[in-house]
Amino acid sequence: MVRVQIGVTPPAGAPPGPRAARVRALAEVGDLGIDHLFVADHVAFHGGHGTDGLLQAAQLSAVGELPVLVGVYLLALRHPLPVARQVADLAASAPGRLVLGVGVGGEDRSEVANCGVDPSTRGRRTDESLAVLRRLLDGERVTHDGEFFTLDAAAVRPMPAEPVPVLVGGRSDAALRRAGRHGDGWLAAWVTPDRFSRSVELVEGEAGDRSMRHGLQLWAGFGPDRSTARERVAQAMHAFYRLPFEPFERTTPYGTPAEGADRRRPYVELGAEIINLHPCAGSPEEGLAAVAEVASLLR
Repeated sequence: MVRVQIGVTPPAGAPPGPRAARVRALAEVGDLGIDHLFVADHVAFHGGHGTDGLLQAAQLSAVGELPVLVGVYLLALRHPLPVARQVADLAASAPGRLVLGVGVGGEDRSEVANCGVDPSTRGRRTDESLAVLRRLLDGERVTHDGEFFTLDAAAVRPMPAEPVPVLVGGRSDAALRRAGRHGDGWLAAWVTPDRFSRSVELVEGEAGDRSMRHGLQLWAGFGPDRSTARERVAQAMHAFYRLPFEPFERTTPYGTPAEGADRRRPYVELGAEIINLHPCAGSPEEGLAAVAEVASLLR
């Protein structure tokens, strides 16, 4: 079995804050046995909230040595050529330490519309943009005349020596086909083990004989008992998504770290090589310690 890679959202103070504090905070994450950081991406989510995923990855890579997974980047809101430039520059400055996750978003349709994108087109835009982005990141000179983008002999030079893995997120059949066609793997969220298994089959059927890596990223509640852990994660998710917790409860782990590991183990047995957790605990330190314990138990 492949050693599962465990990621966590950046701890408080990394960034922002004084550089020395950020360096210490990130070093402590690595010392706990956590493999990488993962960051989200939103331009203006539910009234303006969010962080730019690639910019945050650049900040984290500049002050720490841990790899960073961007999960997931809302590619439909950007043009693929400047995104290729950003990815190439970041990968060159932090060789082998960037993984790009791509998704369509859409939980807040006004975020998409305010970026000048028709929300109903975001899937098609992502497909076209991913196809162009992959060619640019492969070092091609790209001429393209599509539904959304036109490029004339566009290229990004120099290219990083190590290729940047691209994982595609989403649960719909369209997203799974997108992952198989354009990705190096699939990044799941809020799926049962059975659905994870069936989705992996669809992705790999679309990918053919290409080698793929799959992952799972979730919010997770931690506490001394299940009731406390549930309250923590439910409140945090409701504040962020503006949605009731109940539809997500079946696929959101909460409880002690041992219970969290037990909930994730079936996914690892089904081939999940990456587990990303956004911990909701009594303090940032408690959350990191819980994720570290989950990592130890899963291995």
